[in-house]
Amino acid sequence: MVLKVNIKKKVDNRIINKKFELGNTILIFYGASGSGKTTILNCIAGLKNPDSGLIKLKGNTYYNSKSKVNVPPFKRKIGYIFQDYALFPHLNVLNNIKYSRKNNNYNQNKLDKIINKCHVKDLINRYPNTLSGGEKQRVALARSLMIEPDLLLLDEPLSSIDNEMKIKLMREIKNIQKEWQIPVIYVTHSKNEARFLGSKLLSFNSNKEVKINEYKENIG
Repeated sequence: MVLKVNIKKKVDNRIINKKFELGNTILIFYGASGSGKTTILNCIAGLKNPDSGLIKLKGNTYYNSKSKVNVPPFKRKIGYIFQDYALFPHLNVLNNIKYSRKNNNYNQNKLDKIINKCHVKDLINRYPNTLSGGEKQRVALARSLMIEPDLLLLDEPLSSIDNEMKIKLMREIKNIQKEWQIPVIYVTHSKNEARFLGSKLLSFNSNKEVKINEYKENIG
């Protein structure tokens, strides 16, 4: 398995306890708002610290409470697409995409490939406040791929996009996962998105990891 997670995190008066392993496929984090999906995602990315446990990616330990290992976010090869996309308003699309490559340390061929793959070539001189939700999502995806991630995290990235564009973007996410052969964790409370994208699902309602076609509790 590429990713191994076994962590606990106390939030308010409850403890979120998640243990799973993930290969080069898409795992759905599914559950109601406030069930802890984003909290666990942030722990994996290093934006929050678990209270205890272990996070390993491609054999590298990113967090281990016993040995006191806690790799900072910028040293984790993890692409993260936030629900609000978190694009920098003062940078145009091209510079938003290149932002993760400090001092222009990037391969131009790789940049061109990502720009074409994410269909943002016609947007590179525009600024975030001129982009639609679907355009922002494609830019955020391109920026995440620029770090050549070992893991891609997506936190409800399609919640504000119309259905037609949502289907197109979900297809692109599936295609990129297959082409790059990296694990993807996709957070949603939409049963349609879960069915379309994933084969396995980690329920934050019942604390179960199952195949999507076997999950009947809230997605059936």
